[in-house]
Amino acid sequence: MEQKAQELYQEECCKTMGEDFSGVTATKAELREGGYMHTAKLLVLDELWRQKKGLPTSEEEAATHGHF
Repeated sequence: MEQKAQELYQEECCKTMGEDFSGVTATKAELREGGYMHTAKLLVLDELWRQKKGLPTSEEEAATHGHF
């Protein structure tokens, strides 16, 4: 879950900082304070639920509908 939170953090930093983005990682406290851990938890739980139900992952579904 922390890895997913880091991914979310870095995606947002890359979008907001553009060329100034240096790939800095956040501490666990920063991820919690920024809400990244909570969002990551929801995304991971959603993916696990989808796997359990035999549904396509959100990434597969987005690719099917051309959202990538």
